[in-house]
Amino acid sequence: MRSKFLIACSFYLYNHFITNFPLYDVRHWYIKKILRIKIGKESSVHMGCFFTGRNIKIGKNSVINRKVYLDGRYGIEIGDNVSISPECYILSLSHEVHDSKFAAVGKQVSIGNYAWIGSRAIILPGVLLGKGCVVGAGSVVTKSFLKPNFIVAGMPAKFIAARRIEEYEYKLKYFPFFDTDIT
Repeated sequence: MRSKFLIACSFYLYNHFITNFPLYDVRHWYIKKILRIKIGKESSVHMGCFFTGRNIKIGKNSVINRKVYLDGRYGIEIGDNVSISPECYILSLSHEVHDSKFAAVGKQVSIGNYAWIGSRAIILPGVLLGKGCVVGAGSVVTKSFLKPNFIVAGMPAKFIAARRIEEYEYKLKYFPFFDTDIT
């Protein structure tokens, strides 16, 4: 019980204080060393992000923008060069809607390399997104889209088109000052 309380305290400290600290190095140190969440080289976690659960892995050169909610209680894996826009929710736990005891059910979420998640999108438990997948702003992704380069949007998200990119050549590196978009 004491151990769970201390873990909860470490997340509380991050989610209500450290997340608003304006220096990336301080936030990243706390996320890696205290919360024990893996963050790849040159990735950035912006101000205002909310973490719950330690089962989160962020690849290299990825951007977790302002006020993103990452539910790592069951697991989230984010690839390399992934751009997650502001105010997205990525959930790995929910509840069984037909269970009289409202049982929790969890499934890992996996986001492939070079994916781009638009602002205020919601990714539900168990969703797997392939390499280069784009999720439109405000979309609710309820099922997996494994083929590379799919563009999906809507509530629930549906296939719209495919990105016309054969070879990805960019590396994301986005470290704006404070909670602005000024670099």
